[in-house]
Amino acid sequence: MAESKRIALNGLSPAPGSNRKRKRIGRGPGSGHGKTACRGNKGFWSRSGSSMNAGFEGGQMPLHRRLPKRGFTNIFRVELAVVNVDQLEARFEKGSVVDLDSLKARRLVRGANSPGVKILARGEITKAMTVKVNRVSEEARKKIEGAGGKVELL
Repeated sequence: MAESKRIALNGLSPAPGSNRKRKRIGRGPGSGHGKTACRGNKGFWSRSGSSMNAGFEGGQMPLHRRLPKRGFTNIFRVELAVVNVDQLEARFEKGSVVDLDSLKARRLVRGANSPGVKILARGEITKAMTVKVNRVSEEARKKIEGAGGKVELL
């Protein structure tokens, strides 16, 4: 039987053609990129420092300044994590208490600094449970209480 090839870290190499040498410009006529260093002849773009800011239109008022400003950013906005009723049904047992810590433990809420949770009404719920969250939609409240559960707002 033929000896099988063994893969080891010291035997790995990049795929053929995936690594190319850097183009070294301005290094003499023998390189093929000498004299003008691939910049063409004379003019602004052949000189050092020849770059323009993004959006510069040659002195004309740029588009982002010609258009009017719209809207604003509310600095007091609070982004609550969203959890749906069907997720509670799938991840919690009957009679359990649902709060921010238990939602984080079951990875329904990500992020250590989540300011709170809002329960929405997608799906159905049949298990009675106590839900202690910041906000609940009216439909979600009806579904939870209809299943024999209780909703407490923090």
